[in-house]
Amino acid sequence: MGGGNAKGSEIVNISTYMPLVSSFNDRIRPLLDAVDKLRHLRVIDEGIQLPTIVVVGDQSSGKSSVLESLAGINLPRGQGICTRVPLVMRLQNNPSPKPELSLEFNGNTVSTDEDHVSDAINDATAVIAGNGKGISNTPLTLLVKKNDVPDLTMVDLPGITRVPVHGQPHNIYEQIAGIIMEYIIPEESIILNVLSATVDFTTCESIRMSQKVDKTGERTLAVVTKADKSPEGLLEKARMEEAKLFGTHPLLSKIDKSTVGIPVLARKLTQIQATIISRCLPDIVRQVDDKLNANISELNKMPKIMASVSEAMTAFMRIIGLVEMLNQYSITLNSCPESDPTRDFLMEEIQVLEEAQGIKLPNFLGHNAFQTILWRKVEGISKMPVRFLEQVWHYIEGVVISVLTHHSSNYHQLQCSTKQAGYNIIARMKEQSTNWILEIVQMEKLTDYTCTPEYLKEWNKLMAQKHKFFAEISKSGTCKTNVEGVGEVAFADLRKHQLVLDQAFDLKMRMVAYWKIVLLRLVDCTALHLQHSINNLVNKEMEAEIVNELMVSHGGEIERMLEESPAVSGKREKLEMSIKKLKESKDVLSKILDKNDS
Repeated sequence: MGGGNAKGSEIVNISTYMPLVSSFNDRIRPLLDAVDKLRHLRVIDEGIQLPTIVVVGDQSSGKSSVLESLAGINLPRGQGICTRVPLVMRLQNNPSPKPELSLEFNGNTVSTDEDHVSDAINDATAVIAGNGKGISNTPLTLLVKKNDVPDLTMVDLPGITRVPVHGQPHNIYEQIAGIIMEYIIPEESIILNVLSATVDFTTCESIRMSQKVDKTGERTLAVVTKADKSPEGLLEKARMEEAKLFGTHPLLSKIDKSTVGIPVLARKLTQIQATIISRCLPDIVRQVDDKLNANISELNKMPKIMASVSEAMTAFMRIIGLVEMLNQYSITLNSCPESDPTRDFLMEEIQVLEEAQGIKLPNFLGHNAFQTILWRKVEGISKMPVRFLEQVWHYIEGVVISVLTHHSSNYHQLQCSTKQAGYNIIARMKEQSTNWILEIVQMEKLTDYTCTPEYLKEWNKLMAQKHKFFAEISKSGTCKTNVEGVGEVAFADLRKHQLVLDQAFDLKMRMVAYWKIVLLRLVDCTALHLQHSINNLVNKEMEAEIVNELMVSHGGEIERMLEESPAVSGKREKLEMSIKKLKESKDVLSKILDKNDS
Protein backbone atom coordinates (compact mmCIF):
# COMPACT_ATOMS: atom_id res chain seq x y z
CA MET A 1 0.00 0.00 0.00
CA GLY A 2 1.33 3.48 -0.76
CA GLY A 3 0.38 7.05 -1.49
CA GLY A 4 0.60 8.59 -4.95
CA ASN A 5 0.50 6.63 -8.16
CA ALA A 6 0.82 2.92 -8.59
CA LYS A 7 4.54 3.03 -9.29
CA GLY A 8 5.14 3.82 -5.65
CA SER A 9 2.58 1.32 -4.42
CA GLU A 10 3.50 -0.89 -1.52
CA ILE A 11 2.21 -4.22 -0.30
CA VAL A 12 0.72 -4.19 3.16
CA ASN A 13 0.95 -6.71 5.99
CA ILE A 14 2.45 -7.23 9.45
CA SER A 15 4.31 -10.18 10.84
CA THR A 16 2.01 -10.88 13.73
CA TYR A 17 -1.73 -10.53 14.09
CA MET A 18 -2.95 -7.47 15.92
CA PRO A 19 -6.41 -5.90 16.40
CA LEU A 20 -7.52 -3.74 13.50
CA VAL A 21 -8.52 -0.97 15.91
CA SER A 22 -6.74 -0.19 19.13
CA SER A 23 -8.04 3.31 19.81
CA PHE A 24 -9.55 6.08 17.75
CA ASN A 25 -9.71 9.76 18.54
CA ASP A 26 -13.08 10.46 20.18
CA ARG A 27 -13.19 13.77 18.35
CA ILE A 28 -13.13 12.15 14.91
CA ARG A 29 -16.03 9.73 15.40
CA PRO A 30 -18.66 12.52 15.65
CA LEU A 31 -17.17 14.19 12.54
CA LEU A 32 -17.48 10.98 10.57
CA ASP A 33 -21.04 10.47 11.83
CA ALA A 34 -21.89 14.00 10.74
CA VAL A 35 -20.50 13.41 7.23
CA ASP A 36 -22.40 10.12 7.01
CA LYS A 37 -25.62 11.90 7.97
CA LEU A 38 -24.99 14.51 5.27
CA ARG A 39 -24.35 11.71 2.78
CA HIS A 40 -27.63 10.07 3.82
CA LEU A 41 -29.43 13.41 3.31
CA ARG A 42 -28.02 13.44 -0.25
CA VAL A 43 -26.53 16.93 0.02
CA ILE A 44 -24.45 15.92 -2.99
CA ASP A 45 -27.64 16.55 -4.99
CA GLU A 46 -27.30 20.21 -3.93
CA GLY A 47 -23.80 20.39 -5.46
CA ILE A 48 -22.08 20.05 -2.06
CA GLN A 49 -19.26 17.51 -2.17
CA LEU A 50 -18.36 15.44 0.88
CA PRO A 51 -14.96 13.98 1.85
CA THR A 52 -15.12 10.39 0.59
CA ILE A 53 -12.81 7.41 0.28
CA VAL A 54 -13.66 5.99 -3.14
CA VAL A 55 -12.61 2.39 -3.88
CA VAL A 56 -11.93 1.75 -7.56
CA GLY A 57 -10.27 -1.02 -9.53
CA ASP A 58 -10.51 -3.21 -12.55
CA GLN A 59 -12.88 -6.15 -12.47
CA SER A 60 -11.41 -9.01 -10.39
CA SER A 61 -8.65 -6.79 -9.01
CA GLY A 62 -9.42 -7.92 -5.47
CA LYS A 63 -11.54 -5.03 -4.26
CA SER A 64 -13.94 -7.34 -2.50
CA SER A 65 -11.09 -9.09 -0.65
CA VAL A 66 -9.75 -5.77 0.67
CA LEU A 67 -13.17 -4.60 1.80
CA GLU A 68 -13.99 -7.95 3.35
CA SER A 69 -10.76 -7.83 5.34
CA LEU A 70 -11.47 -4.30 6.56
CA ALA A 71 -15.10 -5.03 7.47
CA GLY A 72 -14.69 -8.61 8.63
CA ILE A 73 -17.68 -9.78 6.60
CA ASN A 74 -18.34 -11.65 3.36
CA LEU A 75 -19.35 -9.66 0.28
CA PRO A 76 -20.99 -10.99 -2.91
CA ARG A 77 -18.64 -12.87 -5.20
CA GLY A 78 -18.99 -14.54 -8.54
CA GLN A 79 -18.20 -14.23 -12.23
CA GLY A 80 -18.45 -10.81 -13.85
CA ILE A 81 -19.40 -7.62 -12.05
CA CYS A 82 -20.39 -8.32 -8.46
CA THR A 83 -20.77 -4.67 -7.42
CA ARG A 84 -23.48 -3.23 -9.67
CA VAL A 85 -24.32 -0.13 -7.62
CA PRO A 86 -22.19 2.25 -5.51
CA LEU A 87 -21.90 0.48 -2.13
CA VAL A 88 -21.43 2.96 0.73
CA MET A 89 -19.76 0.96 3.50
CA ARG A 90 -20.03 2.58 6.90
CA LEU A 91 -17.80 0.76 9.37
CA GLN A 92 -18.20 1.64 13.04
CA ASN A 93 -16.13 0.10 15.82
CA ASN A 94 -18.60 -1.19 18.37
CA PRO A 95 -17.56 -2.93 21.62
CA SER A 96 -20.74 -5.04 21.62
CA PRO A 97 -19.95 -8.76 21.12
CA LYS A 98 -22.85 -9.09 18.67
CA PRO A 99 -22.31 -7.37 15.31
CA GLU A 100 -25.10 -5.15 13.92
CA LEU A 101 -25.54 -5.01 10.16
CA SER A 102 -28.17 -3.19 8.10
CA LEU A 103 -28.78 -2.03 4.54
CA GLU A 104 -30.30 1.29 3.53
CA PHE A 105 -31.71 1.90 0.04
CA ASN A 106 -34.67 3.65 -1.57
CA GLY A 107 -35.68 5.08 1.80
CA ASN A 108 -35.86 1.62 3.42
CA THR A 109 -33.71 0.01 6.12
CA VAL A 110 -33.24 -3.77 6.17
CA SER A 111 -31.48 -5.55 9.04
CA THR A 112 -29.24 -8.51 8.31
CA ASP A 113 -26.37 -10.53 9.86
CA GLU A 114 -22.93 -11.80 8.91
CA ASP A 115 -24.25 -15.08 7.54
CA HIS A 116 -26.78 -13.44 5.23
CA VAL A 117 -25.24 -10.06 4.41
CA SER A 118 -24.01 -11.19 0.99
CA ASP A 119 -27.48 -12.40 -0.04
CA ALA A 120 -29.06 -9.24 1.39
CA ILE A 121 -26.74 -7.07 -0.71
CA ASN A 122 -27.63 -9.09 -3.83
CA ASP A 123 -31.36 -8.71 -3.10
CA ALA A 124 -31.06 -4.96 -2.51
CA THR A 125 -28.98 -4.58 -5.68
CA ALA A 126 -31.68 -6.40 -7.65
CA VAL A 127 -34.27 -3.96 -6.35
CA ILE A 128 -32.12 -0.97 -7.36
CA ALA A 129 -30.54 -2.13 -10.62
CA GLY A 130 -32.80 -4.99 -11.67
CA ASN A 131 -32.23 -8.74 -11.79
CA GLY A 132 -29.98 -8.68 -14.84
CA LYS A 133 -26.35 -7.66 -15.10
CA GLY A 134 -26.91 -3.93 -15.58
CA ILE A 135 -25.63 -1.25 -13.23
CA SER A 136 -27.16 1.78 -11.50
CA ASN A 137 -25.81 4.99 -9.96
CA THR A 138 -28.29 4.81 -7.08
CA PRO A 139 -26.24 4.07 -3.93
CA LEU A 140 -26.75 1.23 -1.46
CA THR A 141 -25.54 1.83 2.11
CA LEU A 142 -24.17 -1.00 4.27
CA LEU A 143 -23.81 -0.16 7.97
CA VAL A 144 -21.49 -2.46 9.92
CA LYS A 145 -21.24 -2.00 13.70
CA LYS A 146 -18.71 -4.52 14.89
CA ASN A 147 -15.88 -4.96 17.35
CA ASP A 148 -12.38 -4.67 15.92
CA VAL A 149 -13.27 -2.80 12.69
CA PRO A 150 -11.87 0.64 11.80
CA ASP A 151 -14.09 3.72 11.88
CA LEU A 152 -14.30 4.23 8.14
CA THR A 153 -16.76 5.17 5.45
CA MET A 154 -15.91 4.07 1.92
CA VAL A 155 -17.74 3.92 -1.40
CA ASP A 156 -17.10 0.75 -3.38
CA LEU A 157 -17.77 1.27 -7.10
CA PRO A 158 -18.39 -1.31 -9.85
CA GLY A 159 -15.20 -2.87 -11.24
CA ILE A 160 -14.03 -1.64 -14.62
CA THR A 161 -14.67 -3.93 -17.55
CA ARG A 162 -14.29 -3.16 -21.23
CA VAL A 163 -16.06 -6.12 -22.85
CA PRO A 164 -19.75 -6.60 -22.03
CA VAL A 165 -20.86 -10.15 -21.32
CA HIS A 166 -24.23 -11.62 -22.17
CA GLY A 167 -26.99 -9.66 -20.45
CA GLN A 168 -24.93 -6.48 -20.00
CA PRO A 169 -25.57 -3.28 -21.95
CA HIS A 170 -23.19 -2.69 -24.87
CA ASN A 171 -21.96 0.55 -23.27
CA ILE A 172 -21.18 -1.02 -19.89
CA TYR A 173 -17.67 0.47 -19.89
CA GLU A 174 -18.94 4.00 -20.51
CA GLN A 175 -21.56 3.63 -17.75
CA ILE A 176 -19.02 2.40 -15.19
CA ALA A 177 -16.46 5.01 -16.21
CA GLY A 178 -19.10 7.72 -15.85
CA ILE A 179 -19.97 6.62 -12.31
CA ILE A 180 -16.30 6.39 -11.29
CA MET A 181 -15.45 9.83 -12.71
CA GLU A 182 -18.44 11.36 -10.91
CA TYR A 183 -17.09 10.10 -7.58
CA ILE A 184 -13.35 10.77 -8.08
CA ILE A 185 -13.43 14.20 -9.74
CA PRO A 186 -14.29 16.20 -6.56
CA GLU A 187 -11.21 17.46 -4.75
CA GLU A 188 -12.71 16.11 -1.51
CA SER A 189 -12.41 12.49 -2.71
CA ILE A 190 -9.58 10.16 -1.71
CA ILE A 191 -9.07 7.54 -4.44
CA LEU A 192 -8.24 4.05 -3.15
CA ASN A 193 -6.92 2.16 -6.16
CA VAL A 194 -6.98 -1.60 -5.76
CA LEU A 195 -4.48 -3.26 -8.09
CA SER A 196 -3.65 -6.90 -8.69
CA ALA A 197 0.06 -7.75 -8.38
CA THR A 198 -0.30 -9.92 -11.47
CA VAL A 199 -0.91 -7.02 -13.90
CA ASP A 200 1.15 -4.15 -15.30
CA PHE A 201 0.15 -1.15 -13.21
CA THR A 202 0.73 1.28 -16.10
CA THR A 203 -2.01 -0.40 -18.13
CA CYS A 204 -4.61 -0.43 -15.36
CA GLU A 205 -7.67 1.58 -16.36
CA SER A 206 -8.36 2.71 -12.78
CA ILE A 207 -4.84 4.20 -12.53
CA ARG A 208 -5.30 6.06 -15.81
CA MET A 209 -8.62 7.47 -14.59
CA SER A 210 -7.05 8.54 -11.30
CA GLN A 211 -4.21 10.30 -13.09
CA LYS A 212 -6.70 12.30 -15.17
CA VAL A 213 -8.28 13.89 -12.10
CA ASP A 214 -5.32 13.75 -9.67
CA LYS A 215 -2.23 14.53 -11.71
CA THR A 216 0.00 15.02 -8.63
CA GLY A 217 -1.19 11.82 -6.93
CA GLU A 218 -1.90 13.69 -3.67
CA ARG A 219 -5.30 12.10 -3.25
CA THR A 220 -4.54 8.67 -4.66
CA LEU A 221 -3.72 5.65 -2.52
CA ALA A 222 -2.74 2.33 -4.11
CA VAL A 223 -3.32 -1.10 -2.59
CA VAL A 224 -1.67 -4.12 -4.24
CA THR A 225 -3.49 -7.42 -3.82
CA LYS A 226 -2.91 -11.05 -4.77
CA ALA A 227 0.78 -11.13 -3.83
CA ASP A 228 -0.12 -14.77 -3.30
CA LYS A 229 -3.33 -16.76 -3.43
CA SER A 230 -5.64 -15.95 -0.54
CA PRO A 231 -6.20 -18.98 1.72
CA GLU A 232 -9.68 -20.32 2.12
CA GLY A 233 -11.43 -20.13 5.47
CA LEU A 234 -11.97 -17.58 8.19
CA LEU A 235 -10.77 -14.03 7.77
CA GLU A 236 -8.79 -14.21 11.02
CA LYS A 237 -6.99 -17.28 9.72
CA ALA A 238 -6.37 -15.47 6.43
CA ARG A 239 -4.69 -12.60 8.25
CA MET A 240 -2.43 -15.04 10.15
CA GLU A 241 -1.50 -16.80 6.91
CA GLU A 242 -0.85 -13.39 5.38
CA ALA A 243 1.48 -12.45 8.24
CA LYS A 244 3.28 -15.77 7.96
CA LEU A 245 3.74 -15.33 4.23
CA PHE A 246 5.30 -11.88 4.55
CA GLY A 247 7.43 -13.01 7.45
CA THR A 248 8.97 -16.10 5.79
CA HIS A 249 8.92 -15.48 2.03
CA PRO A 250 12.51 -14.86 0.77
CA LEU A 251 11.49 -11.75 -1.17
CA LEU A 252 8.27 -10.52 0.44
CA SER A 253 9.82 -10.64 3.90
CA LYS A 254 12.20 -7.83 2.87
CA ILE A 255 9.33 -5.32 2.35
CA ASP A 256 9.03 -2.52 4.92
CA LYS A 257 6.56 -3.75 7.54
CA SER A 258 5.06 -0.24 7.89
CA THR A 259 3.52 -0.69 4.46
CA VAL A 260 2.29 -4.24 4.77
CA GLY A 261 -1.06 -5.67 5.83
CA ILE A 262 -4.72 -4.88 6.34
CA PRO A 263 -4.19 -3.39 9.85
CA VAL A 264 -1.70 -0.88 8.43
CA LEU A 265 -4.15 -0.05 5.63
CA ALA A 266 -6.93 0.44 8.18
CA ARG A 267 -4.82 2.82 10.28
CA LYS A 268 -3.68 4.81 7.29
CA LEU A 269 -7.20 5.16 5.91
CA THR A 270 -8.58 6.37 9.25
CA GLN A 271 -5.78 8.94 9.51
CA ILE A 272 -6.37 10.21 5.97
CA GLN A 273 -10.10 10.29 6.55
CA ALA A 274 -9.74 12.31 9.76
CA THR A 275 -7.44 14.80 8.06
CA ILE A 276 -9.63 15.41 5.05
CA ILE A 277 -12.83 15.72 7.08
CA SER A 278 -11.24 18.27 9.42
CA ARG A 279 -9.93 20.23 6.43
CA CYS A 280 -13.18 20.19 4.46
CA LEU A 281 -15.70 20.80 7.26
CA PRO A 282 -15.52 24.65 7.33
CA ASP A 283 -16.04 24.80 3.57
CA ILE A 284 -18.99 22.39 3.79
CA VAL A 285 -20.59 24.63 6.44
CA ARG A 286 -20.14 27.64 4.15
CA GLN A 287 -21.58 25.83 1.12
CA VAL A 288 -24.63 24.65 3.07
CA ASP A 289 -25.28 28.21 4.33
CA ASP A 290 -24.84 29.73 0.87
CA LYS A 291 -27.07 27.19 -0.83
CA LEU A 292 -29.73 27.43 1.90
CA ASN A 293 -29.82 31.24 1.71
CA ALA A 294 -29.97 31.16 -2.10
CA ASN A 295 -32.86 28.65 -2.11
CA ILE A 296 -34.83 30.57 0.53
CA SER A 297 -34.34 33.77 -1.46
CA GLU A 298 -35.48 32.07 -4.67
CA LEU A 299 -38.50 30.52 -2.94
CA ASN A 300 -39.51 33.91 -1.50
CA LYS A 301 -39.42 35.40 -5.01
CA MET A 302 -41.88 32.82 -6.32
CA PRO A 303 -45.56 33.79 -6.55
CA LYS A 304 -47.56 33.13 -3.40
CA ILE A 305 -49.77 30.03 -3.33
CA MET A 306 -53.44 31.05 -3.41
CA ALA A 307 -55.35 29.71 -0.40
CA SER A 308 -58.65 31.50 -1.02
CA VAL A 309 -60.63 33.39 -3.66
CA SER A 310 -59.91 36.68 -1.89
CA GLU A 311 -56.16 36.05 -2.11
CA ALA A 312 -56.55 35.08 -5.75
CA MET A 313 -58.45 38.30 -6.43
CA THR A 314 -55.70 40.34 -4.80
CA ALA A 315 -53.11 38.59 -6.93
CA PHE A 316 -55.21 39.05 -10.06
CA MET A 317 -55.48 42.80 -9.40
CA ARG A 318 -51.73 42.92 -9.00
CA ILE A 319 -51.17 40.91 -12.18
CA ILE A 320 -53.22 43.27 -14.35
CA GLY A 321 -51.40 46.26 -12.87
CA LEU A 322 -54.60 47.88 -11.54
CA VAL A 323 -52.87 49.53 -8.59
CA GLU A 324 -50.33 51.22 -10.88
CA MET A 325 -53.09 52.28 -13.27
CA LEU A 326 -55.14 53.77 -10.44
CA ASN A 327 -52.10 55.63 -9.15
CA GLN A 328 -51.53 57.09 -12.61
CA TYR A 329 -55.23 57.96 -12.84
CA SER A 330 -54.97 59.87 -9.56
CA ILE A 331 -51.85 61.70 -10.77
CA THR A 332 -53.61 62.66 -14.01
CA LEU A 333 -56.64 64.04 -12.16
CA ASN A 334 -54.51 66.01 -9.73
CA SER A 335 -52.26 67.48 -12.42
CA CYS A 336 -54.94 68.61 -14.88
CA PRO A 337 -55.68 72.40 -15.26
CA GLU A 338 -58.89 72.12 -13.25
CA SER A 339 -56.84 70.89 -10.28
CA ASP A 340 -54.37 73.81 -10.40
CA PRO A 341 -55.48 76.21 -7.62
CA THR A 342 -52.97 78.88 -8.70
CA ARG A 343 -54.43 79.29 -12.20
CA ASP A 344 -56.14 82.73 -12.47
CA PHE A 345 -56.18 82.82 -8.68
CA LEU A 346 -59.56 84.11 -7.36
CA MET A 347 -60.59 85.51 -10.77
CA GLU A 348 -63.17 82.82 -11.49
CA GLU A 349 -64.57 83.19 -7.96
CA ILE A 350 -64.80 87.00 -8.38
CA GLN A 351 -66.57 86.60 -11.72
CA VAL A 352 -69.15 84.19 -10.29
CA LEU A 353 -69.74 86.39 -7.24
CA GLU A 354 -70.25 89.53 -9.33
CA GLU A 355 -72.67 87.70 -11.61
CA ALA A 356 -74.65 86.57 -8.55
CA GLN A 357 -74.92 90.06 -7.02
CA GLY A 358 -78.37 91.03 -5.77
CA ILE A 359 -80.29 91.88 -2.62
CA LYS A 360 -78.66 89.78 0.12
CA LEU A 361 -76.98 89.99 3.51
CA PRO A 362 -73.49 91.46 3.47
CA ASN A 363 -70.62 88.91 3.44
CA PHE A 364 -73.13 86.12 2.76
CA LEU A 365 -71.62 83.42 0.56
CA GLY A 366 -74.36 82.07 -1.68
CA HIS A 367 -74.55 78.34 -2.36
CA ASN A 368 -75.14 78.91 -6.06
CA ALA A 369 -71.68 80.44 -6.49
CA PHE A 370 -69.97 77.35 -5.05
CA GLN A 371 -72.21 75.06 -7.13
CA THR A 372 -71.46 76.95 -10.33
CA ILE A 373 -67.69 76.70 -9.89
CA LEU A 374 -67.93 73.03 -8.88
CA TRP A 375 -70.00 72.20 -11.96
CA ARG A 376 -67.45 73.86 -14.25
CA LYS A 377 -64.52 72.03 -12.66
CA VAL A 378 -66.21 68.62 -12.75
CA GLU A 379 -67.27 69.22 -16.35
CA GLY A 380 -63.64 70.01 -17.18
CA ILE A 381 -62.50 66.55 -16.02
CA SER A 382 -65.61 64.59 -16.94
CA LYS A 383 -63.98 62.82 -19.90
CA MET A 384 -60.95 61.62 -17.90
CA PRO A 385 -62.77 58.95 -15.83
CA VAL A 386 -64.43 57.60 -18.97
CA ARG A 387 -61.11 57.41 -20.83
CA PHE A 388 -59.50 55.75 -17.83
CA LEU A 389 -62.14 53.03 -17.62
CA GLU A 390 -61.85 52.40 -21.35
CA GLN A 391 -58.10 52.00 -20.92
CA VAL A 392 -58.51 49.62 -17.96
CA TRP A 393 -61.07 47.41 -19.67
CA HIS A 394 -58.96 47.28 -22.82
CA TYR A 395 -56.06 46.03 -20.70
CA ILE A 396 -58.22 43.56 -18.76
CA GLU A 397 -59.54 42.26 -22.07
CA GLY A 398 -55.98 41.45 -23.19
CA VAL A 399 -55.19 39.68 -19.91
CA VAL A 400 -58.43 37.68 -19.83
CA ILE A 401 -58.20 36.59 -23.46
CA SER A 402 -54.58 35.58 -22.93
CA VAL A 403 -55.54 33.49 -19.87
CA LEU A 404 -58.48 31.86 -21.65
CA THR A 405 -56.30 31.06 -24.66
CA HIS A 406 -53.62 29.52 -22.44
CA HIS A 407 -56.02 27.35 -20.47
CA SER A 408 -57.86 26.18 -23.56
CA SER A 409 -54.68 25.41 -25.51
CA ASN A 410 -55.37 21.67 -25.21
CA TYR A 411 -58.90 22.17 -26.62
CA HIS A 412 -58.22 23.91 -29.93
CA GLN A 413 -61.74 23.33 -31.17
CA LEU A 414 -63.11 25.33 -28.22
CA GLN A 415 -60.65 28.24 -28.36
CA CYS A 416 -62.60 30.41 -30.81
CA SER A 417 -65.88 30.15 -28.92
CA THR A 418 -64.12 30.63 -25.59
CA LYS A 419 -62.33 33.77 -26.77
CA GLN A 420 -65.54 35.15 -28.28
CA ALA A 421 -67.30 34.59 -24.96
CA GLY A 422 -64.50 36.56 -23.32
CA TYR A 423 -64.87 39.46 -25.77
CA ASN A 424 -68.64 39.56 -25.23
CA ILE A 425 -68.31 39.63 -21.44
CA ILE A 426 -65.68 42.40 -21.50
CA ALA A 427 -67.76 44.53 -23.89
CA ARG A 428 -70.84 44.18 -21.69
CA MET A 429 -68.99 45.02 -18.49
CA LYS A 430 -67.17 47.93 -20.15
CA GLU A 431 -70.54 49.41 -21.10
CA GLN A 432 -71.80 48.97 -17.54
CA SER A 433 -68.69 50.70 -16.18
CA THR A 434 -69.06 53.61 -18.60
CA ASN A 435 -72.69 54.17 -17.59
CA TRP A 436 -71.69 53.95 -13.94
CA ILE A 437 -68.89 56.53 -14.18
CA LEU A 438 -71.08 58.96 -16.14
CA GLU A 439 -73.63 58.77 -13.34
CA ILE A 440 -70.92 59.36 -10.73
CA VAL A 441 -69.62 62.41 -12.63
CA GLN A 442 -73.15 63.76 -12.92
CA MET A 443 -73.65 63.37 -9.16
CA GLU A 444 -70.41 65.21 -8.46
CA LYS A 445 -71.56 68.06 -10.69
CA LEU A 446 -74.90 68.54 -8.99
CA THR A 447 -74.22 67.57 -5.39
CA ASP A 448 -71.66 69.06 -3.03
CA TYR A 449 -71.42 66.99 0.11
CA THR A 450 -68.92 65.25 2.32
CA CYS A 451 -68.97 64.00 5.89
CA THR A 452 -65.20 63.67 6.19
CA PRO A 453 -63.72 65.96 8.89
CA GLU A 454 -60.71 66.52 6.65
CA TYR A 455 -62.69 69.06 4.64
CA LEU A 456 -63.22 71.51 7.54
CA LYS A 457 -59.73 70.88 8.83
CA GLU A 458 -58.20 71.75 5.46
CA TRP A 459 -60.49 74.79 4.96
CA ASN A 460 -59.58 76.22 8.36
CA LYS A 461 -55.90 75.70 7.64
CA LEU A 462 -56.19 77.57 4.35
CA MET A 463 -58.34 80.38 5.80
CA ALA A 464 -55.76 81.00 8.52
CA GLN A 465 -53.61 82.61 5.81
CA LYS A 466 -56.20 85.18 4.77
CA HIS A 467 -54.85 88.12 6.82
CA LYS A 468 -51.31 87.49 5.57
CA PHE A 469 -52.59 87.33 1.99
CA PHE A 470 -54.48 90.57 2.24
CA ALA A 471 -51.49 92.24 3.87
CA GLU A 472 -49.41 91.28 0.82
CA ILE A 473 -52.03 92.71 -1.53
CA SER A 474 -52.01 96.04 0.32
CA LYS A 475 -48.26 96.39 -0.21
CA SER A 476 -47.25 98.38 -3.24
CA GLY A 477 -44.71 96.97 -5.60
CA THR A 478 -45.54 93.30 -4.97
CA CYS A 479 -47.63 91.15 -7.28
CA LYS A 480 -46.93 87.56 -6.13
CA THR A 481 -47.04 85.66 -2.85
CA ASN A 482 -47.04 82.08 -1.60
CA VAL A 483 -50.17 80.58 -0.09
CA GLU A 484 -49.49 77.36 1.81
CA GLY A 485 -51.51 74.49 0.40
CA VAL A 486 -52.07 76.39 -2.87
CA GLY A 487 -48.69 77.58 -4.14
CA GLU A 488 -47.35 80.79 -5.57
CA VAL A 489 -50.15 83.05 -6.84
CA ALA A 490 -50.28 86.34 -8.72
CA PHE A 491 -52.60 89.05 -7.40
CA ALA A 492 -51.85 92.21 -9.47
CA ASP A 493 -55.38 92.26 -10.95
CA LEU A 494 -57.11 91.51 -7.65
CA ARG A 495 -56.74 95.02 -6.19
CA LYS A 496 -59.59 96.22 -8.48
CA HIS A 497 -62.09 93.88 -6.80
CA GLN A 498 -61.83 94.83 -3.14
CA LEU A 499 -65.60 94.54 -2.51
CA VAL A 500 -65.78 90.81 -3.25
CA LEU A 501 -62.17 89.86 -2.50
CA ASP A 502 -62.93 88.58 0.99
CA GLN A 503 -65.78 86.35 -0.25
CA ALA A 504 -63.72 85.23 -3.26
CA PHE A 505 -60.86 84.09 -0.99
CA ASP A 506 -63.29 82.17 1.22
CA LEU A 507 -64.95 80.59 -1.81
CA LYS A 508 -61.58 79.64 -3.27
CA MET A 509 -60.37 77.97 -0.09
CA ARG A 510 -63.62 76.03 0.24
CA MET A 511 -63.22 74.80 -3.32
CA VAL A 512 -59.55 73.89 -2.85
CA ALA A 513 -60.44 71.83 0.25
CA TYR A 514 -63.51 70.24 -1.35
CA TRP A 515 -61.80 69.51 -4.68
CA LYS A 516 -59.34 67.22 -2.96
CA ILE A 517 -62.33 65.27 -1.61
CA VAL A 518 -63.89 65.06 -5.10
CA LEU A 519 -60.75 63.71 -6.74
CA LEU A 520 -60.08 61.23 -3.95
CA ARG A 521 -63.68 60.05 -4.15
CA LEU A 522 -63.45 59.56 -7.92
CA VAL A 523 -60.31 57.44 -7.56
CA ASP A 524 -61.57 55.40 -4.59
CA CYS A 525 -64.99 54.74 -6.07
CA THR A 526 -63.43 53.74 -9.40
CA ALA A 527 -61.09 51.33 -7.61
CA LEU A 528 -63.95 49.73 -5.68
CA HIS A 529 -66.08 49.53 -8.79
CA LEU A 530 -63.33 47.84 -10.79
CA GLN A 531 -62.56 45.31 -8.06
CA HIS A 532 -66.26 44.49 -7.77
CA SER A 533 -66.62 44.24 -11.55
CA ILE A 534 -63.56 42.03 -11.99
CA ASN A 535 -64.72 39.79 -9.15
CA ASN A 536 -68.05 39.38 -10.93
CA LEU A 537 -66.27 38.84 -14.21
CA VAL A 538 -64.09 35.97 -13.09
CA ASN A 539 -66.43 34.36 -10.57
CA LYS A 540 -69.89 34.88 -12.06
CA GLU A 541 -70.02 36.23 -15.58
CA MET A 542 -67.21 34.10 -16.94
CA GLU A 543 -68.60 30.94 -15.40
CA ALA A 544 -72.07 31.66 -16.73
CA GLU A 545 -70.72 32.11 -20.27
CA ILE A 546 -68.26 29.25 -20.73
CA VAL A 547 -68.47 26.80 -17.81
CA ASN A 548 -70.52 24.34 -19.85
CA GLU A 549 -67.96 24.39 -22.67
CA LEU A 550 -64.64 24.36 -20.89
CA MET A 551 -64.58 24.34 -17.10
CA VAL A 552 -67.41 22.26 -15.74
CA SER A 553 -65.09 20.37 -13.44
CA HIS A 554 -63.22 23.37 -12.07
CA GLY A 555 -65.89 25.39 -10.24
CA GLY A 556 -65.10 29.06 -9.63
CA GLU A 557 -63.06 30.45 -12.51
CA ILE A 558 -60.61 32.52 -10.51
CA GLU A 559 -59.08 29.41 -8.93
CA ARG A 560 -58.57 27.89 -12.38
CA MET A 561 -57.12 31.11 -13.83
CA LEU A 562 -54.51 31.41 -11.11
CA GLU A 563 -53.79 27.72 -10.60
CA GLU A 564 -50.04 27.04 -10.49
CA SER A 565 -48.62 25.41 -13.58
CA PRO A 566 -46.95 22.01 -13.17
CA ALA A 567 -43.57 23.62 -13.87
CA VAL A 568 -43.99 26.24 -11.13
CA SER A 569 -45.42 23.81 -8.58
CA GLY A 570 -42.62 21.36 -9.38
CA LYS A 571 -40.00 24.04 -8.89
CA ARG A 572 -41.61 25.12 -5.60
CA GLU A 573 -41.69 21.51 -4.33
CA LYS A 574 -38.05 20.99 -5.33
CA LEU A 575 -36.96 24.17 -3.54
CA GLU A 576 -38.91 23.31 -0.40
CA MET A 577 -37.39 19.80 -0.29
CA SER A 578 -33.93 21.27 -0.87
CA ILE A 579 -34.40 23.82 1.91
CA LYS A 580 -35.61 21.10 4.31
CA LYS A 581 -32.58 18.96 3.45
CA LEU A 582 -30.15 21.87 3.86
CA LYS A 583 -31.68 22.92 7.18
CA GLU A 584 -31.25 19.38 8.50
CA SER A 585 -27.66 19.42 7.22
CA LYS A 586 -27.04 22.75 8.92
CA ASP A 587 -28.38 21.34 12.20
CA VAL A 588 -26.03 18.35 11.92
CA LEU A 589 -23.04 20.63 11.29
CA SER A 590 -24.02 23.04 14.07
CA LYS A 591 -24.06 20.25 16.63
CA ILE A 592 -20.60 19.10 15.55
CA LEU A 593 -19.20 22.62 15.65
CA ASP A 594 -20.71 23.16 19.09
CA LYS A 595 -19.01 19.97 20.35
CA ASN A 596 -15.68 21.04 18.92
CA ASP A 597 -15.95 24.50 20.53
CA SER A 598 -16.85 23.09 23.96
